[in-house]
Amino acid sequence: MDRFIVCLVLASTICGLVMPREYASAQTKGDLVGTWSLASVTVEQGGQKRDIQGPNPKGRLILDNSGHYAVLTFQADQQKFASNNRLEATAEETKTLLSGTLAHYGTYSADGNVLIFHIERCTFPNWNGIEQKRPFSLKGDELTYTTPGSTGTGATQLIWRRS
Repeated sequence: MDRFIVCLVLASTICGLVMPREYASAQTKGDLVGTWSLASVTVEQGGQKRDIQGPNPKGRLILDNSGHYAVLTFQADQQKFASNNRLEATAEETKTLLSGTLAHYGTYSADGNVLIFHIERCTFPNWNGIEQKRPFSLKGDELTYTTPGSTGTGATQLIWRRS
């Protein structure tokens, strides 16, 4: 019987070491550390998904070992300002830029499959100084999480790929 238990423990350990990362059930902050490129930003309304930053959005998510992060998301087809001066943008240029961009930074932690952002500053000032819990999944080099949304239309899903 003792041999059977030893063999079972050994087999379980070996399987745990060779199991592909995408099948691992536990997620840790260490699994998330790195630089990620934005693949999609969608919101679901009335049973239909909508790309709120258009097709092929651009962005980076940077999660470091010390618990600091930065999120930058951009609409792919940003138009240049006519004045070539960001301080002299028209109201329409500013509105277009703001509706296609979101950035924030601060510190983060992970609790099981929940990513927790402690937002210091954000281009959407309503998020300054708050904590947001975002359920996530990590499958191989693809990170997906859901935000509470900043569009007034509900939760937003972001998909990132490890860079």
